[in-house]
Amino acid sequence: MPGINLKDYLTNTISGVNWERVGFGKRAGVLIPLFTVYSKNSYGIGDLDDLKLVIDWAKSTANSIVQLLPMNEVGALFCPYDAVSSFALEPSYISLKDFPEIAGKKFDAFPVEPAHVDYRLKEKKLKLLLDVYLKTDLSEALDFEEFQRSNAYWLPDFALFKVLKECHQGKPWYEWEGVFKNRQPEALRQFQQDNIEAVTFQMWLQWVLFKQFKEASVYAAAKNVFIKGDLPVLVSRDSADVWSHPGFFKLDFAAGAPPDMYAAQGQRWGMPTYNWGAIASDGYRYIKEKLKYAQEFYNILRIDHVVGLFRIWSIPYNDLEENQGINGVFDPFNEQLWDEHGRKILDVLVRNTGMLLCAEDLGVIPQCCIDTLRDFGICGNDVQRWVKDWNNRHDFLLPGEYRKLAVAMLATHDTTNWKAWWQYEAGTVDQGLFIRKCNERKIDFAGVSVKLFDAGLSFHGRLRWRKEIDCVDKFLWELGKRREEVADFIDLYENTFAEKEKLWKILDCPGPMTEEASDELLARVMSFVLSSQAVFCINSIGDYLGLMDIFKGDPYPYRINVPGTISPKNWSLRLPLSLEELLVHPVNQQIRKMVIDSERVS
Repeated sequence: MPGINLKDYLTNTISGVNWERVGFGKRAGVLIPLFTVYSKNSYGIGDLDDLKLVIDWAKSTANSIVQLLPMNEVGALFCPYDAVSSFALEPSYISLKDFPEIAGKKFDAFPVEPAHVDYRLKEKKLKLLLDVYLKTDLSEALDFEEFQRSNAYWLPDFALFKVLKECHQGKPWYEWEGVFKNRQPEALRQFQQDNIEAVTFQMWLQWVLFKQFKEASVYAAAKNVFIKGDLPVLVSRDSADVWSHPGFFKLDFAAGAPPDMYAAQGQRWGMPTYNWGAIASDGYRYIKEKLKYAQEFYNILRIDHVVGLFRIWSIPYNDLEENQGINGVFDPFNEQLWDEHGRKILDVLVRNTGMLLCAEDLGVIPQCCIDTLRDFGICGNDVQRWVKDWNNRHDFLLPGEYRKLAVAMLATHDTTNWKAWWQYEAGTVDQGLFIRKCNERKIDFAGVSVKLFDAGLSFHGRLRWRKEIDCVDKFLWELGKRREEVADFIDLYENTFAEKEKLWKILDCPGPMTEEASDELLARVMSFVLSSQAVFCINSIGDYLGLMDIFKGDPYPYRINVPGTISPKNWSLRLPLSLEELLVHPVNQQIRKMVIDSERVS
């Protein structure tokens, strides 16, 4: 959109009214998963009262957007993108401050400052809350009754699902006895009657969460800080949504992503894909109700994996797990249908909410998705390490070359932090991908890898190019192939070789390039991305705190999630200091100056 006035352009899109609510000026923000923070009053995890301190911190650093990961209730893996409901909130985030009878209790079994959240706290917290609930007289709680009426689309089914799951020892709904698995009405009615206290407790928890989150949202508005939520494009197979509306999902398939340069076998996420025809036949009410509830809390909403609304990688559910995403196909299969398919769904989303929609559009994105986001006035994501001229210069773009209609950032919740990227990933290729490509061409990987890659600088499944392989001809010579045989290899090489040297030069860093990222180098690249022409720039709290090396030692372990893996270290990283300490930390003045200098103060 070169040469176009962004305000004039956006005003005339279908998102124009929502842009007017937020404003057209450039803004800075911070991504802070609520589980990563804690205060002196926390109980093992950040809570909705702590969110107010997060808002205070954002305000003090001139950031006007606080971005959260999905706040939906999570399952056994505590992954917010594999939630047990598109509506219900995670009860671990309930603040006990509203309940004086338990507010002073501490969880002695869980240290205040571990490196990772111990999610056993959820059970202990729920036991405390159950005690409160059982002593609470709700006979005249008219606002609780109104909450139930307003959320009748999802709340009763969710509460029933939760209690049924507990009665089935945590088994997924598709392993329950037939009358419950298949939602036999009389069986459900009798079960609810027999377990009315437990069912009502689940609804009461959601009411408490609603009130506390709403209070934090009002607090943010008073501080002129926007809260940006996250709408996962998918929901867990073992979820209240799928149990309640199985016809809305294609249960014979598992969603994922095709193989790419970062995941050699692709990815298998496991969630079922949508039956959009069935959802459309119900007037898209399922989607509209999601937006209606999210709008209670958020000003801006991130659409996760937006390309999945155009076409989604669908893997046969019974395919072997070790195949990951290799055997998937796109749904719809016919590429000619993608444009109309995605536009129709996005049109429903935009026209049924007052929230400003942004989209996660990373990876291989078809042109129809790019065009639709632009036409609809929806921001995409520009992640610095991938914002490059991939076809000609094979180099990073300058700030003035970023998309105007974008959220710029240094990292995402699925990547390494920027310091770790610089030290371990810049100038590398994925080992698994390179091996697979060698096998396809009958190239001896063991033989060529010694000639092509520097073993002393190759870590964590990444292969660093030898400096001596400084042109395509040398690369082809060592590979033993002609140019026309290995165009994809050449593309890998040209877009990864000497990445560090190229960025060092663009950032105008003094002296020789360093292998590790200093605080000064991070500050340079932070200013670089803040100065981009992207309308929003939202960096993770981890990258902000890296400006003063608050995370000590090797930066690699400090990440929120490693895609495609199951680990207690995923979705559990905690900051090394409390929110009270963060609010008075000297790094705040540095961040504030950088944001103000970038003219992102609205």
